[in-house]
Amino acid sequence: MGTPPRYDPSEQSFSDLSGERVLVFGGTGFLGRHVCAALRSAGARVVTVSRNAPAGGTPDDSVPMDLASATEAELVRLVHDHAPRVVINAAGRAHGGEPSELLAVNAEAVERLAHALPAAPEPPRLVHLGSIHEYGTGEVGTGFLEDGPTRPVGAYAAAKLRATLAVIEAVRTRGLDGTVLRIGNVVGPGAPRQSLLGTVAHSLVEAAERARTSGERPRLRLTPLRAQRDFVDVRDVAEAVLAAATAPLASVRGRVVNVGCGRAIPVRQAVERMIALSGAPLDIVERASETGRSDPRWQRMDIGAAGELLSWRPRRDLERSLSDLLEEARRSRARRTAAE
Repeated sequence: MGTPPRYDPSEQSFSDLSGERVLVFGGTGFLGRHVCAALRSAGARVVTVSRNAPAGGTPDDSVPMDLASATEAELVRLVHDHAPRVVINAAGRAHGGEPSELLAVNAEAVERLAHALPAAPEPPRLVHLGSIHEYGTGEVGTGFLEDGPTRPVGAYAAAKLRATLAVIEAVRTRGLDGTVLRIGNVVGPGAPRQSLLGTVAHSLVEAAERARTSGERPRLRLTPLRAQRDFVDVRDVAEAVLAAATAPLASVRGRVVNVGCGRAIPVRQAVERMIALSGAPLDIVERASETGRSDPRWQRMDIGAAGELLSWRPRRDLERSLSDLLEEARRSRARRTAAE
C-alpha cells in the first residue's frame, strides 16, 4: 500500500470541511490515498471504506467493505451509522479483470451507491470519480466537452460511462446531491505499477540497480507509444475533489466536470523525459499488444467548466509529476529491499 502521500496545506486551503465527516470509498488506493490526505489537511474527519481497510483501524477511521459486493441496504446502514457530509467514490478497477468484473466494480456498485445515498436520514453529497476514457478517442486538435459525445472503447470505459449516467439519473429521479468529476490520465507519486508511467518508473529504478551491480542495460517492452494523452497530477485531482465537495450545490449538482491538464501530451515524450530524469540505462522496445487492444490515440479535455464551477485549475506540470513519481518508486524499492 505504501506510505501515506504528503500533502502541503499551504498550497491550498479548504476550511469548509473542518470537523466534517467524509466517507471515501477506495481510500486505500492510489487516487484515494491522495484524496484522503488532502481531506485530512482540510480538517475533515475521514473514514476510508475499502476491502483493504487497515486491519488495525477503528470504526472512526476505516471500514472494511467491498463496494462491489455491498448491498444497497448495507450502504444505507453505513451512511446512517457514520452520517457523513460528503461521500467520495474513488473505488474502481482499471487494470486487468474480466469484463463482468469490471462492470460489477465500476458500474453496478455505483448504481447501488447512487440509489442508497438519498435514502439516508441526512443524505450526503456524492462526488464520483469518472474517467476521460468515457469519451473514447478525440479528433486531433480538439478538446472533450462535458456535454459532447461519449464513445467508450473497451469494458472499463463502458462501465465508467454507465456509472456516470447512473449518478446523473439518480440526481434527476431520486434527489441525489451528486456530481461526477471526469478525471484525465492520472500521474504522480504512487502511480500503480500496472499503469504505463508507473511501469516505466519502477523499471527505471530497477534498471539503475542492475547497472550498478552488473553493468546490465535492460530492455522494457511497451506497446507502441503513439498516443497523445491529457495527463493530470494526482494531487491536482485531490484538490478538485475537495473543491467539488465544498462547492455551492447549484454549481455542481447533476454536473459532469472535466479534471485534466487541458493539453494533449505525446506519451513518447513523457516516457523519454522520465528516462532522462532518472539517468538510468534503459532501452524501450515497442511491440504491438498481443490482445489487439486499440487504445485512444488523442485525448484532451476542455477544463473551462472546472475553472468556472470549482475555481480549480491544475497547478503541477508534468515534469514535477514524473520527478515525484520516480522518487516515490525509489522509496518503494528501498522499503522492499529493507524488508527482505
